[in-house]
Amino acid sequence: MKHLYLGIAFLCISFSYGQNAPANGEIEGFKLYPNPVSDGKIYISTSENSQKQIVIYDVLGTQVLETSISGNELMVSALDTGVYVLRVYQNNKMATRKLIVK
Repeated sequence: MKHLYLGIAFLCISFSYGQNAPANGEIEGFKLYPNPVSDGKIYISTSENSQKQIVIYDVLGTQVLETSISGNELMVSALDTGVYVLRVYQNNKMATRKLIVK
């Protein structure tokens, strides 16, 4: 039960941090689509099309995927159905979003 509360707290903090419009340190032009995802493929686009480091956490805060992409396509078909926290790092900036996998 303790892990559930910690996971929910992590999700809320992470989600609220990344939902505001670009602030200092936020990736400009960040877009994540489709969300929710049902076909196992998401697209992550930014104003700068440079290398992106992607980290995905489950609701308990456990890292379930870490990869880097140079384009905008990311396969998430290995993830189970559920809610995740997606973090994108690009050029010393970060964006955090909630990702729903159906």
